[in-house]
Amino acid sequence: MNRQDTIVAGADIVKSVAEALQYISYYHPPDYIRYLSAAYEREESPAAKNAMAQILANSRMAAFGRRPICQDTGLVVVFAKVGMSVRIDSPYSLADLINEGVRRAYLDPDNPLRASVVIDPLSTRRNTQDNTPAVVHVDLIPGNELTFIVAAKGGGSENKARFTQLNPSASVSDWVVDTVSTLGSGWCPPGLIAVGVGGSAEKAMLMAKEVLNEPIDMFDLLSRGPSGPGEELRIELYQRINALGIGAQGLGGLTTVVDVKVVTFPTHVASKPIALIPQCAANRHIKFSLDGSGPAVLTPPDMSDWPEIDVDRTLLIGARRVNLNTLTRVETAKWRAGEILLLSGKMLTGRDAAHKRMADLMEAGMPLPVDLKGRVIYYVGPVPAVRDEIVGPAGPTTSTRMDVFTRKVLQATGLYAMVGKAERGPAAIDAIVEHRTPYMIAVGGAAYLISKSIKSARVLAFEDLGMEAIHEFEVQDMPVTVAVDVDGNSIHRDGPAEWRHRIATR
Repeated sequence: MNRQDTIVAGADIVKSVAEALQYISYYHPPDYIRYLSAAYEREESPAAKNAMAQILANSRMAAFGRRPICQDTGLVVVFAKVGMSVRIDSPYSLADLINEGVRRAYLDPDNPLRASVVIDPLSTRRNTQDNTPAVVHVDLIPGNELTFIVAAKGGGSENKARFTQLNPSASVSDWVVDTVSTLGSGWCPPGLIAVGVGGSAEKAMLMAKEVLNEPIDMFDLLSRGPSGPGEELRIELYQRINALGIGAQGLGGLTTVVDVKVVTFPTHVASKPIALIPQCAANRHIKFSLDGSGPAVLTPPDMSDWPEIDVDRTLLIGARRVNLNTLTRVETAKWRAGEILLLSGKMLTGRDAAHKRMADLMEAGMPLPVDLKGRVIYYVGPVPAVRDEIVGPAGPTTSTRMDVFTRKVLQATGLYAMVGKAERGPAAIDAIVEHRTPYMIAVGGAAYLISKSIKSARVLAFEDLGMEAIHEFEVQDMPVTVAVDVDGNSIHRDGPAEWRHRIATR
């Protein structure tokens, strides 16, 4: 062994990965908070400003409470840069060491994280229960350090990743803008967009995924001006994407992205591979290095970067209070798209797996284990509770995945309303209008804040599904926005259209 070689203990890798995943579960990167705070201050759309206020307040609460920012605590992705003068002192592979760190982080009794990984994507989709395995990418580089980027990618944004092969003469900017305009809001803006151009199909995707974790610097770039075609494209895309008017949570507004990243690689003369990957408002990632002196030391951020927002005052302005225990169709028919409601009373929960089971029971002519008539259902899979919590962070999941079940459920059950995240598809909206059953959204990225409005929780059915079981929550002043009213008016259609026009006519 060369005397300059570095020996990194396998135990230090395990501990560092575990602590990094805990860290990013409750601490936003300070650069994102600074950029989102600036966007909040200049936002003119009341609905988008309200959503940003909830995200910022939730971030501060999660940091002080050391509980997850979002209930979807993500698929773990690790980029490891291994210095060629580094030797790992362990009988286990690097991937095994990383996975042990993931296991410890997600099963930590002080802050358990939601296990979302299924071992067989084709058939049983059985949960691994500890969120392993991670997706690991390894590069050998000169040097005597081992550097990690540890990220946790939520399903809502991961599902919106896109790839294509453009003709060499085609416009990258046009494809990106056209693609973002079709993504909807399930990726939880305001966030980031990363674009990888060149290489091969897998290289473009990998570059885009990695560059998402670079520091946010758009204001610096705008101030100093671009130094080359890549930076020119970044600015162009930042301006054009925000001009779409999608806004926070797709409600319409000035800020859809706080930054756009572009990375390129040489490619075949006949090709122009291009990858687009969005990053949600949780934006979980951290970078650290190991030099053989011990595990990584992760310093908590300076909380002075986090604005103090009076959420109660923000939400109470113009909000309608709703008693779920006495709800009637006459009342729900009065709700209008874009209106803010504060829900109190008992509601049910149920997301993908629960809806599939209910649909199967209906198909077989069997009764449901829970009577949905006159109830409100919330599409959520909460984080496990700890200590004196009623429930862990409990933000909404993407509602479009329930669209395939919506007509059948509404027709068979007499459900009064639904709560989730992001837009609904045309078939779901048709069913909403036909059955006079409005749809509301809670803010994606406000999971800890939302959990504080839940005063009791109990499992009613499908207990074996874990976080996907049907629960009954009792809530108090849970903030939601009417997204689709009984006449089919949609805030996700009308809000961005209005703000796109306003931005274009300035």
